[in-house]
Amino acid sequence: MYFLETKEIVKQYANHRALNGVSIQAPQGKIFGLLGPNGAGKTTLIRIINRIIAPDSGEVFFNGNISQPADIYRIGYLPEERGLYKKMKVGEQAVYLAQLKGLTAAEAKRRLKIWFEKFDIMNWWSKNLEELSKGMQQKVQFIVTIIHEPELLIFDEPFSGFDPINTQQLKDEILELKAAGRTIIFSTHNMASVEEICDNIALISKSEVVLSGQVDAVRKQFKTNTFKINILNDEFASNREYFSVISDENDEHTHTVRIRKEQEISNSELISLIAGGNEILSFEEELPSMNEVFLNVVKN
Repeated sequence: MYFLETKEIVKQYANHRALNGVSIQAPQGKIFGLLGPNGAGKTTLIRIINRIIAPDSGEVFFNGNISQPADIYRIGYLPEERGLYKKMKVGEQAVYLAQLKGLTAAEAKRRLKIWFEKFDIMNWWSKNLEELSKGMQQKVQFIVTIIHEPELLIFDEPFSGFDPINTQQLKDEILELKAAGRTIIFSTHNMASVEEICDNIALISKSEVVLSGQVDAVRKQFKTNTFKINILNDEFASNREYFSVISDENDEHTHTVRIRKEQEISNSELISLIAGGNEILSFEEELPSMNEVFLNVVKN
């Protein structure tokens, strides 16, 4: 079940085609990573989903229905470029923005105070936004993004400028939103975050989707048949007809060998070959990181 789907989206700006037949499918209640280098077309696609701009052709679907103007109330959008009013009081501004999303002033205040206390920023309610640090301002905008409890949340580089503690707090909140059934579009250049929280991804390069799927499946697609083995022996003994040794490191605590399988044999057969002359403590296949996948696909 896809909560959000785009089909063959095309957007042309003068002599530049920003999107060329882009189709993505974000499953209900999952975190969908929208990835790509700068200028690939991610922000243009996000603006089309938000109905900020219209595509030249193609369609956006919510729950299988063509997007309608009222669907903007089902979306919470945190853009990379923050857009709060620096001279306004923090609480006053948050209430105003919540009302734009359909909440009454009273309900907005009630919900906002719960979130301000959760993020430990209640004492900033009556201060001007410009008095807050960049991280505090981002917390306020995150709260404003989710305050109307939208079904679809779009976060564009949400961790930008955060220290590790606040980054983790925000990750935890995003995972709680997923657990509550929200569908989340997560656009970032931080591939470690993608591996940590995303279920599915689409990689856009040069205005087109060049890779998509579940994160684990995508990493397996680019595996290099590399394995890491910890053994008890001081020396690594084995018939090496079916594999090559990449590295062999032995210290007083562990003996770690990294190998690459050269022949078409199963992992079970490979373990049997190695176990013939070694006491195996652990055996694991090394999958490429999402950063390695990203570089591989975009460069090629």
